[in-house]
Amino acid sequence: MRLDTRIPFMAMPDAVAALLALMDAPTRSLTAPVYNVAAFSPDAAELADRVRKAFPQAQITFAPDARRRAIVDSWPKDVDDARARRDWGFRPAYDLDRAFDAYLLPNVKRHYARG
Repeated sequence: MRLDTRIPFMAMPDAVAALLALMDAPTRSLTAPVYNVAAFSPDAAELADRVRKAFPQAQITFAPDARRRAIVDSWPKDVDDARARRDWGFRPAYDLDRAFDAYLLPNVKRHYARG
């Protein structure tokens, strides 16, 4: 992966909330059989910066693997969820900072506090 490689992410609570909201949406408001939902699309450098902010001693290096990079490069950089936002009011609660600070970081700290 390159430092500028972007891929779509979503915190699990947003994914679950999206499924529940779609199930509760009035059928008459749905205009498609399939919906995309998105939250944020950080690049590798942004993720590394967030890790360094939380763990200043972290040493992060990038050693691209050509096969894996080709796979990631074939994925979309972002996902268009305009239809979900319009049809049933989808709005993610987690951006990169909130996902990291309120969801990922507490779970990582809890995991390593046990070990």
